[in-house]
Amino acid sequence: MDSSRTLLENNKKWAEAIKAEDPTFFEQLAAQQTPEYLWIGCSDSRVPANQILGKMPGEVFVHRNIANVVIHTDLNCQSVIQYAVEVLKVKHVIVCGHYGCGGVMAAMGSSQFGLIDNWLRNIKDVYNRHEQELLAIEDEAERVNRLCEYNVLAQQENVCNTTTIQNAWARGQELHVHGWIYSIKDGLLRDLRSTISEPAQLANVYQVGSPAG
Repeated sequence: MDSSRTLLENNKKWAEAIKAEDPTFFEQLAAQQTPEYLWIGCSDSRVPANQILGKMPGEVFVHRNIANVVIHTDLNCQSVIQYAVEVLKVKHVIVCGHYGCGGVMAAMGSSQFGLIDNWLRNIKDVYNRHEQELLAIEDEAERVNRLCEYNVLAQQENVCNTTTIQNAWARGQELHVHGWIYSIKDGLLRDLRSTISEPAQLANVYQVGSPAG
């Protein structure tokens, strides 16, 4: 059987199983979307947000890209953040990387891979900030994993430095930005203990005033 046809058959079985458990599930899902969580994660196929969190469709708003990077000029990511915060009113933004990330590994070397090199440049900047510590780690896998953690923390800060997040805090909106990392080897999430919930936790230069008008 064609592999795409298999996927369609799997979808049919999944939908039937859901309806058997809750006949009104899809009606309720179609009526509204009220997730409390925005997940910004890696595109790696082994890191599916809903399954990892044990959440059903409609409970997690998701944005994924290579190596879970948040760039201020990336209108795709910035639009997702704004919609999640201002329209869906999520209470938690989770920036989640994973150990052994291929994008992070690629950023640590000097090989060219094509267009993606421009994307990975952002992770190279993170590497450059922590180069001395990383070079002191003898085990290569451990070195990669440490940069994976630093990358999460850097992207978490990038989320918090956006006007979307800071304007939400200025309005008194409850919003927590978390830095987590996932291990494919054991399926567990690890909190990097870096939740940011107010602008006072940011460096002064990144704090913005109220919008004009």
